[in-house]
Amino acid sequence: MRSLLLQIAAVTTINLKSMPQRLWLSLSTVTAVGLVVMVLLSFLAMANGFQRTIAGSGADDVAVVLRGGSQSEINSVVTRDQVRLIEEGPGVAAGADGKPEVSGELYLTVDGIKRTTRTKANLPLRGIGPRGAALRRAIVLIEGRMFAPGSNEVVVGKALRGEFQGFDLGGTITFGSSRWTVVGVFSAEGSVFESEIWADLPVVQSLFKRNNVFQTVRARLTSPAALGTLKAYVDNDPRLKLDVTSEAAYFAEQASRTSDLIQKLGWPLAIAMAFGALAGALNTMYSSVAARATEIATLRAIGFGGFPAFVGTLIESLILAAIGGAIGAAATYLIFDGFTASTLGASFTQVVFSFQLSPRLIGQGVVLALLVGLIGGLFPAIRAARMPIVAGLYG
Repeated sequence: MRSLLLQIAAVTTINLKSMPQRLWLSLSTVTAVGLVVMVLLSFLAMANGFQRTIAGSGADDVAVVLRGGSQSEINSVVTRDQVRLIEEGPGVAAGADGKPEVSGELYLTVDGIKRTTRTKANLPLRGIGPRGAALRRAIVLIEGRMFAPGSNEVVVGKALRGEFQGFDLGGTITFGSSRWTVVGVFSAEGSVFESEIWADLPVVQSLFKRNNVFQTVRARLTSPAALGTLKAYVDNDPRLKLDVTSEAAYFAEQASRTSDLIQKLGWPLAIAMAFGALAGALNTMYSSVAARATEIATLRAIGFGGFPAFVGTLIESLILAAIGGAIGAAATYLIFDGFTASTLGASFTQVVFSFQLSPRLIGQGVVLALLVGLIGGLFPAIRAARMPIVAGLYG
């Protein structure tokens, strides 16, 4: 066994020392594998960042109430009478003033202009009442003040202000035929709420002709366990043809749809590119075996077996792939990690998020790189192991 290990070490050392003789072929393989890993990880980092932004926005003790069968707020309609019935529901917490902590809200789309591309995009305008901000955790005004009730004033999320033009503090923006003044900017720990514009609910209802109509209702619960009690109350009242879910579950479902789509785009593209990298790896390793034919035959003639030649060739291929994977992962981290972008969410409005690369995702990229190296080195390694001594010495 020790003799076999020594033979493998000797063959592997010879292979690695001869790599400079195939420098450009080796570099092409490293580059191809690196590009494959970079493409895959950029998509995975995008999906991961989007999912964390959305899924991390919800709370377990806040209920989201939508019209029955609605997949998102934009498709929902809730009447004023239904909001009153929710306020009377069991399990709904009361505020310091003794009134139920319930917020009927209107969710609309308005036009915005991206700073980078100068193209139009749908932005979410949310009409909220006095309890709207309090029902969301970690909302902090970082500039200006909250909008005044009854006025054409808005506050905007920090992420939206950074990604879209015209939302600087004190600026004036136009939605339809109405003009609004930006009086505040808020942060929300990077959650999806930072991608929203907030205004006074009655003003939004009036100017957009949605009087006495809401699209979603948020209710703080006495505890997460009270969700079942409220849901049963809604299900048993024929006037309430509504769906009740926790805010955390609602956002988790919203996040999974888009992040799954992003991953379904990223993996096929990376795999398609991996076939190109695989062709390069095969070419490199076959050239490596051909260039070392005399060395392999000489080692075989003095007593080395075919297995050390097989393992040495495979290790060379795996090392090239690992280098490419490491370079691709490092490049993705330096270029994309923390990169801010926006894309359409489930409500057909823009969600601003940051790419987030995690150790788990890097591991997936490296595994793909090693898989390319393994397959790319397997057949040349078999050829090296089976090479006749005469062919190597006199070929």
